[in-house]
Amino acid sequence: MASSAPRFQFTIHATDGKARLGTITMQRGEIRTPAFMPVGTAATVKAVKPQDVRASGADILLGNTYHLMLRPTAERVHKLGGLHKFMGWDRPILTDSGGYQVMSLSELTKRSEEGIVFKSHLDGSRHMLSPERSMEIQRLLGSNIVMAFDELVPTTSPREVQAAAMERSMRWARRSRAGFDAGGDHAENNALFGIQQGALDESFRKASADALLDIGFDGYAIGGLAVGEGQEAMFGVLDYAPGQLDPVKPRYLMGVGKPDDVVGAVERGVDMFDCVLPTRSGRTGQAFTRTGPINIRNAKFAEDQGPLDPACACATCAGWSRAYVHHLVRAGEILGAMLMTEHNLWFYQQLMADLRSAIGDGRLTDFANAFRRDYRAVPKPLA
Repeated sequence: MASSAPRFQFTIHATDGKARLGTITMQRGEIRTPAFMPVGTAATVKAVKPQDVRASGADILLGNTYHLMLRPTAERVHKLGGLHKFMGWDRPILTDSGGYQVMSLSELTKRSEEGIVFKSHLDGSRHMLSPERSMEIQRLLGSNIVMAFDELVPTTSPREVQAAAMERSMRWARRSRAGFDAGGDHAENNALFGIQQGALDESFRKASADALLDIGFDGYAIGGLAVGEGQEAMFGVLDYAPGQLDPVKPRYLMGVGKPDDVVGAVERGVDMFDCVLPTRSGRTGQAFTRTGPINIRNAKFAEDQGPLDPACACATCAGWSRAYVHHLVRAGEILGAMLMTEHNLWFYQQLMADLRSAIGDGRLTDFANAFRRDYRAVPKPLA
């Protein structure tokens, strides 16, 4: 896609404590940060059309290397014009490397220095994913922000296992860099992010950051969190991990998360987020509101004529009642998942807009404290 815009440029407009208000400029458009990326696992943000994802305020979405390499395959997506054309989304797309899904969804058969041989969760077929193959897949998809291939182990793993995985991830990061750079026009027009690992250990995180900075990337992700360690432990890492990375590059916290996780991470200097929570919760009957999540399936909403969230400007809240959405969800109607998902995406994007405004105005602490107070409150019945 020809454009006069820079390949990748991150501008910090304002700071408030550790938090940063910024803009990532790429050839497919600008990304306002802090940014939340809806997850489009299989070339779709589930239950929502691309134009409605954009209308919610999203500047970028995430595609999944593992799922797309298996179905419909990266080669087919490339043959059909690339992921943007295939799914009807013309703005930036970030693709993950596939490493997390290989380890969490597949029957792992062999992990070596070369990469990971695994069996597909779809049909049991065997595949090899390595740093070079991950870069190739993401290039075939036409990804705008490519993620380095890394090895993730549970935070409960023995210390020596964590160290070995972090060190291998750094070797794979260098191979990812070389594989990406060999991509010709794609490499010249898109970006590559490295991923910091090290579980909950500050010294491992520092060694990982130093290795990534030595290689050099357009942005840096904080990986290996939001995998069951709990918010307190995660925030403990985020108290120091962002500061170990390049202060003039974007920082991306992978797989996070709950609204209060996002707010706390922004306070600690994180610029980018992704999570399946707003879409998955929408399909299972959970709606996010300013006073906390609600389960729309509950009987108390059967005759509630108010909107999901009185403070929300989305089409769902403007057009339909809690009672109607309750009925749709309880009846298993597809429209229920669509309306709930649209609302949740709007909630997340409005939260990001509010965070950006608060940072720009120098009132982030007041906003964050008020958000936490109200989000945990028991909602009052609507009059």
